[in-house]
Amino acid sequence: MYKTNTTIALMKYLYVLALALLMLSCGNEKSVLLPELENAKVTEILDVSPAYLFYDETQPDSLELNRKNLIGTTNWLFNVDKRLTLEQAIPKITFLQNKKRNAEVHKNENAKNYYTCNDTSIQNLGFIEFTDVVYQNVSLQDYFRDKKRHETMSLALNVISINNYSLESFSNENSNTEVFSKIEDVINKIKTHFKTEQDLKLYSLFHSKLSFQEYITIKSKIQDIENEGIPIDKNEFIY
Repeated sequence: MYKTNTTIALMKYLYVLALALLMLSCGNEKSVLLPELENAKVTEILDVSPAYLFYDETQPDSLELNRKNLIGTTNWLFNVDKRLTLEQAIPKITFLQNKKRNAEVHKNENAKNYYTCNDTSIQNLGFIEFTDVVYQNVSLQDYFRDKKRHETMSLALNVISINNYSLESFSNENSNTEVFSKIEDVINKIKTHFKTEQDLKLYSLFHSKLSFQEYITIKSKIQDIENEGIPIDKNEFIY
């Protein structure tokens, strides 16, 4: 059924209102401070249900998960407090990912997962899709110790990893690490020097102590690389 801009705007408003009401219903001091980004690629999503990862200092891991409103056949919106670290948030996120992936009934293959953010460029919600991301809690080196993966890497002209704010490149002959002060500089380096490589493989590495805000900042920039025709592996390494 065709939806007018007014209908979409109304549905978006109702979602924001529902988010605010849920936060209020959970107690005066409980809220989700959404991570911020600029110029999100996705700003409209229909047929959604939310999960909330609250920052709660009263809990042993400073985190409280509320997932009671999730409906398996819908797009899932992950509202993660930007103050949480990856060490705190990723296990809960992985748990929910697996729950959806392994569902045997009431499953919708077209339903996706998104992180909800505050898009400062439009002063409204923006979203980052991560449906196919697989979080790995092993090092990239251990990941490649698997014989099949090691053979794949040895055949590649370059294996590039974005490690927080550094860029690490590996080839059959040598390896090199460059450290930058801003993620934008990392992205520009890749676009400038590795754009024409035919066998480039790009991996993302994130330190477990990064805040979720830092993670979203880096991840949103990394996604820009896909527009340059450089493939990004769906495995993300948390160490």
